[in-house]
Amino acid sequence: MLTVYMYPSCTSCRKTKKWLCTNNIEFHERHLFRETPTYEELLHLLSLTTEGIDEILATRSQSFKQLGENVEDWPLSKVVELLVKEPRLLRRPIVTDGKRLVVGYNPSALKNMAKKYRRVCVS
Repeated sequence: MLTVYMYPSCTSCRKTKKWLCTNNIEFHERHLFRETPTYEELLHLLSLTTEGIDEILATRSQSFKQLGENVEDWPLSKVVELLVKEPRLLRRPIVTDGKRLVVGYNPSALKNMAKKYRRVCVS
């Protein structure tokens, strides 16, 4: 089953959820701030990226700008610890089937990932 880390007031998250429901894709929704990914889950998500931390880090967010530090110089463990404490630093939504990852609203990537997860979606 797909897992979608999202925040309800996020426009990209709402678009992704609507796309999944419209296409009858089965998924488990996790509220990014109430059910924050664990350290281990974030390490797994990072292992699925093609661009590493840059793929999931919201560098344009206000939370990131307020850091005032260059996290690129940090060890990975420190960055992951920060993301667990400050999930607002994560780009959203994050969609995974455990083997692949889609970050942000990307219908073509969702279509490729979601083919085998069809079901009737209840909104």
